Amino acid sequence: MFHMLTCFNLRRGETIESFRDSLAELTAHLKDRELVQQVGPIGLRQRDTIMDTDDERDHQYFFIMSFADREQCDRSVEYMYSEEEPADTLHKRMYGKIKDPVFISWVDI
Repeated sequence: MFHMLTCFNLRRGETIESFRDSLAELTAHLKDRELVQQVGPIGLRQRDTIMDTDDERDHQYFFIMSFADREQCDRSVEYMYSEEEPADTLHKRMYGKIKDPVFISWVDI
């Protein structure tokens, strides 16, 4: 599988519940179009443990999107850039709630 980790902070005035709802709407749409396999739960960073050694980033939340393979991920990205509805509105609604996003991708070996 091919995965994408998204680390982010919320914009002022946004709630994690509102973000979760918008992510769920986008995920459901992408699943209907077979453009994503699954999206994991939203995680809340725990900086107060010795296990958190990343001093370069100051992100509070994260989640992982999983795709069948790189090709499915690329089709999903292409679809987002096409500005086709309803994906464009769903993506902007979700993305507009976050700031400072960092994306990390990898493939299972």
